[in-house]
Amino acid sequence: MPYTPLNNKSSFAVRLIVLCLAFGACGSQAADWVTTRSSSPEIVKPAPEQVLLQVQNPPSFAWPRHASYPAQYIVEIQPAGGVATSHTVSRNFLLPSATLPIGTYQWRVSPLSTQRDWSAWRPFVIDASTRDFVVPESNQLAATVRAHPRPRQLPASFAQANAWSAGMDSKRRPYLNRLINEVNTNTTAIAPVHDGLWTTPNDSGQYVRIANAAGGVIRQMEAAALLFRLTKERRYLDEAIVRGDQLAALNPNGPTSYQGQDQVARMIALVLAKGADFLWLDLDAARRAHWLAIAAQRLTPIYADLAVAGGRLDQSPMDSHGVEALGYLAVTSTLLLDTTPQAQTWFDFAVRSYIHITHVWSGPEGGFANGSAYGQYTTDLQLQLWQPLAEMTGVNLFDKPWSRGFANYFMQFIPPGAPRHVFGDVHESKPDPALLKAYVARQATPAAAWYSSQPGPQENPITLLQASYPLPADSVDPEPPANAMLFPSIGWAAMHSDIADSARTSVYFKSSPFGAFNHSHGDQNSLVINSDGKPLLIEAGYQDSYASPLSKSWYRQSRAHNAITFDGGKGQFIEGHYDMRYKNGKITAFTHTPDLDFVEGDAGAAYSNDLSRAKRQVWYSRRHDVVVVRDQLSSATARSFEWNMHAINALHLYPNGRASIENGTATLCLQSLRADEEQLTSFSAPNPPLEMQQHAAFIKSSPALTAEFLVVLDIGCKAVATAVLSAPSGRQLQIGTQIIALPD
Repeated sequence: MPYTPLNNKSSFAVRLIVLCLAFGACGSQAADWVTTRSSSPEIVKPAPEQVLLQVQNPPSFAWPRHASYPAQYIVEIQPAGGVATSHTVSRNFLLPSATLPIGTYQWRVSPLSTQRDWSAWRPFVIDASTRDFVVPESNQLAATVRAHPRPRQLPASFAQANAWSAGMDSKRRPYLNRLINEVNTNTTAIAPVHDGLWTTPNDSGQYVRIANAAGGVIRQMEAAALLFRLTKERRYLDEAIVRGDQLAALNPNGPTSYQGQDQVARMIALVLAKGADFLWLDLDAARRAHWLAIAAQRLTPIYADLAVAGGRLDQSPMDSHGVEALGYLAVTSTLLLDTTPQAQTWFDFAVRSYIHITHVWSGPEGGFANGSAYGQYTTDLQLQLWQPLAEMTGVNLFDKPWSRGFANYFMQFIPPGAPRHVFGDVHESKPDPALLKAYVARQATPAAAWYSSQPGPQENPITLLQASYPLPADSVDPEPPANAMLFPSIGWAAMHSDIADSARTSVYFKSSPFGAFNHSHGDQNSLVINSDGKPLLIEAGYQDSYASPLSKSWYRQSRAHNAITFDGGKGQFIEGHYDMRYKNGKITAFTHTPDLDFVEGDAGAAYSNDLSRAKRQVWYSRRHDVVVVRDQLSSATARSFEWNMHAINALHLYPNGRASIENGTATLCLQSLRADEEQLTSFSAPNPPLEMQQHAAFIKSSPALTAEFLVVLDIGCKAVATAVLSAPSGRQLQIGTQIIALPD
């Protein structure tokens, strides 16, 4: 699989040659309109592409729209040595509804017109490791939905609490009691919600005030309706009706409209539809019809927004709020089928599109380029949407290969006890283990069983009590995941001393093809190190608000990360909200062995032509718990190069290129092996509230066209012996009992 720890540099080249020969297409091709049309960072990229070995069978195919904006496209999929099959679609994506046999393939696309304009052929591979994930056509999905009795969103195994088995009762009774206590308390604690609470038009703080006030009522309504299904106690039905009527009375064109507060508007639509479904036989017909009508009224502007140009996200999917709204449209329209005339149109537009578009912030192997904090926020949404969608349609998005990779991503970058998030906006925040464990528990893998069973905060009872029993992770024996993993499409690598050890060392490296796009930072070729549950080599700064002056001037800058800058802190390109994704990084090599891991990144493009070379190589000696970082830098103009480092509280500087970081019992000692060329200097920067951060840099003493940094980071300050040795094939670095070749 693409996230398996392999040297992806050589394997990609070999597969490309094999496919090239298989199809006899090794020569040059004419200009490819798909490549030209996808040059903007906001436009959908062709897929399958680059990651030739597919994780999903059948793959999701996507391409940018042709300049002619045709009504339909024709897609050809050709097996090596075989005859191409044709698929005609009205949108610029294809999600085949049948698997492909194992083999090598190529695909191309053209507008469906008398004058065909074929794209270049793009090869891909389906092998034994590729996992099946089949999505039926819309008419079949709709038939499955209609065959499901109400409540549509609950599994057939759902039972009242007094009918639970002993095993289920022992697992879920604590969650039921939590929800009972919450709803009982909030029946009086949460104030009624009404339009008079807010002004029109919205003032600057109203978005958050609406979310806080309406969000509590939305949760209380769903929780009370669920409790009624579980207990049949009339008081919970009464509370659900009171809260549902409050939400239904809010003006869909007022402050809580989709234009005024898009997140609350879509949540109201969903919870009214869910409430009507939960209480289908327990509501009077007039009230049920009213709730459903309001849900439909609130869906109408969501559909109008997303359906622009036949589906604006098909062409420009890098829109987090848009993709989330598509998910709400998919699930809510599924609940509304056969009750609302427009629901069939919404269902056909949204459901298969949402299932196709899920991995917008990474390739199909999983991950989240916007950072682990925003990935965590996404899991909350997925747990709320994917469970009912799976029950109603029979398509479980948790089974999508991307989703398993997403679980692997959290296990690697937010292992149990991780002190903070990593890379991207809000990296300074603490993870929420309850959300992450809940998401991972929907995977039936040994690693998921291990991760989800870790002690600590537990899942939201609303999602757990609606889930089938047992959870997928509870059906397999636990086993820790690998100690290292690469996610090539987002350019992230994780390396751990022992992931199962709570005192582990974790080394994280990023060189991302997404660059500083959206919530990402100018941190290509940067490094983060945690050990013994403490952050040591940290990412600096904090987000006071999105895209704020402070964020742009410090937080997102390369200098605020453990990365290379030059000439007094100049770094990578981060301008604007939609930064050009060609200003990016990429991981060019990755290997993992029991004793030694290696990752290499190329961030030259991220420096906006200021540097002609910016290569970083990182070795992690698991045997000695030592990291070695080597940077090779070049510029057409002489530069004063800087190697930045950041820590919490204690960062001490010593002569001869030595520094140490202390955080409680965790320590890290740094030693430059090119200290004779450098000065080690501290500098000041804005501090987050309640946290004292320290900053320093190795700075080359004289401007030069080229430079090399070679730094040893000894976790635990064990004074492991290091030395640079000469060898016939070039230099070698000795770390204790290990010898590392230093390639050119």
